[in-house]
Amino acid sequence: MDVKSKQQMDRELAPELVTRNRNRTYVVVALILAAVVVVLLFFRNVLKTSVEAARIRTAVAETGPVENSFNATGEVIPAYEQIITSPIRASIRRVLLPPGTQVKPGQAILDLDKSLSEIEYEKLKDQLALKRNGIDQLRMKLNKNLFDAEADDQIKSLNISRLKAEIEDTKRLQKVGGRTLEDVTQAEDKLRIAELEKKKLENDLTYNRQSMGASLKETTLQAQIEEKNLRELEHKLRQADIVADRAGVLTWVNENIGSAVNEGEMLVRLADLGSFRIEGSCSDIYADQVKTGLPVIVKVNETSLRGLITQVKPSVQNGTMRFVVQLDNNRHASLRPAMKVEVFVVTSRTARAVRVANGPAFKGKKKQFVYVLDKGGVARRREVEVGLSNFDFVEIRNGIQPGEKVIITDLSQYEHLEEITITD
Repeated sequence: MDVKSKQQMDRELAPELVTRNRNRTYVVVALILAAVVVVLLFFRNVLKTSVEAARIRTAVAETGPVENSFNATGEVIPAYEQIITSPIRASIRRVLLPPGTQVKPGQAILDLDKSLSEIEYEKLKDQLALKRNGIDQLRMKLNKNLFDAEADDQIKSLNISRLKAEIEDTKRLQKVGGRTLEDVTQAEDKLRIAELEKKKLENDLTYNRQSMGASLKETTLQAQIEEKNLRELEHKLRQADIVADRAGVLTWVNENIGSAVNEGEMLVRLADLGSFRIEGSCSDIYADQVKTGLPVIVKVNETSLRGLITQVKPSVQNGTMRFVVQLDNNRHASLRPAMKVEVFVVTSRTARAVRVANGPAFKGKKKQFVYVLDKGGVARRREVEVGLSNFDFVEIRNGIQPGEKVIITDLSQYEHLEEITITD
């Protein structure tokens, strides 16, 4: 670059050029400022979103007890239900009362055809009479045999006495030469034989007495068994008059007239609809928590009834376990048979806690955000720690004070906002 060119560059710019450059700079700065204002206004509108008051529900935090529970389902069933079965083989002759009828004690329900069992009853009576007649004949026969044996024993005793007298006579005659020693020996042998025969006869007599007694006892026992069978069948025949033994409502009746029923087959279901219990069911994931004695809250429409688990069924079917609830008030007017109800099994309890009415805002997390409404109509986001919960209340362990108003409507779509304006 020569000296002339350098001198030309060191000259001052023209005033018009300087003014034009300055104006251009002002325009650019103004545009930037306008863009910033627009962005701020946009974010201000986003951060200050408003919600109509009619769309939200609020609850005031208070101090009180909170019970922790999990949900289950239940069905209302009669507390007492009697199943009447057929005591005999029979056929249904007539149905006297249809299902749904309210019955009184002693009222007939079904009429069974008992003719086959009545024939069997008469047959057993005849067999028992024959058995008793056989016992009488056996007793007479035994008495005769004993009498004959005792008479033979007495005859044998007399014969022995006679033989002893003959021996004495033979010995006297042998001394005077009228008998020989051989005659004496023969007489003594006859006596010994007679004595042995008497011992045998006495032994037979003792055996016959014992044997006859055993035979008589056996026959008597057989007769007693048949007599018991007869009384049992007689009792079953009386039971075959199907009548109600207590007041209740017929929930089911076998109405198949003419059909044969076997012994033990169900004929009638009779329920006491004055009192009820709950048969509950829940997922088997709660198997380690469901125990006998746990308190339970049952929701019947808008009514809450309390009770206790009295039985836990041992089997689990299709991932479901079942249990029975005894209600404190099992005669409540809202209870109806076969009604489906909500059941809440209480697993733990806090006697005094900060609590808020349960609502969609609470998602079951231990820590979450909720909105607290101030007096100026602004809802401010706040992180809280949740404790026990049930269908009525949620325990707030940290983040809420008693008396503060909490929005319990689900506002998770606004969770990114620190504040929400509540409008009328």
